[in-house]
Amino acid sequence: MEWLATDKFTSEILLKLIFAATLSLIIGIERELKKKPVGLKTSLVIATFSCLLTIISIETAYSTPARDDINITMDPLRLAAQIVSGVGFLGAGVILRKGNDSITGLTTAAMIWGAAAIGIAVGAGFYIEAFITVLIVVLGIELLAPLLMKFGPKRLRMREVSLTIITEQAESINNLMDYMKKYDMFVENVSIRDVSNSEKILHEIDIRFSTIETNNTIELYNRLRKLNFVQNIKIEYLD
Repeated sequence: MEWLATDKFTSEILLKLIFAATLSLIIGIERELKKKPVGLKTSLVIATFSCLLTIISIETAYSTPARDDINITMDPLRLAAQIVSGVGFLGAGVILRKGNDSITGLTTAAMIWGAAAIGIAVGAGFYIEAFITVLIVVLGIELLAPLLMKFGPKRLRMREVSLTIITEQAESINNLMDYMKKYDMFVENVSIRDVSNSEKILHEIDIRFSTIETNNTIELYNRLRKLNFVQNIKIEYLD
């Protein structure tokens, strides 16, 4: 086991890699439970390799022998700075823009950046700071956010919904707007287009609105489907 005592692979370096991997698993499990693109394996890879590159960057800066003929000072966190830039490409890959102009994946992209940050912090020796950061983030996502959604201001307890309705009469559009206003469905965007079929022209209404969290998809669908002017309906929660 003498190779563990060498400068290039000490027990401290091994501890850093294991600790970074362990903290990344906490982030990965949280994403995995929510069926997000970035799960256990991705978080583990990002944090562990970020830790390794940080260690290499620091060790290289301080272990490179000085030369009298060349005066060069190496930045110990030069590689760590490049990690942040490289991880940005991974984060951009999980951000999706849907056809209804909604954007998803921002939290997952932030988690990718966070996993890299944890690896850098552990690699630089900030164990306690890294652990506390992971603890704060996980508790904030799993406890604070749900509490605000349940007991916070009304606007925070709302969810965005995408609704597509096909109706025959153009006058029904105003009736639909009045109905949504009556039942606290706050319209954010409306798009209307004519749809031709073999017999007549129908009106397709695409609406993005916010409603209270307690209105689940099935309940909302049944309520809107009962409107006498609705011929076809499609509904989808955006978050």
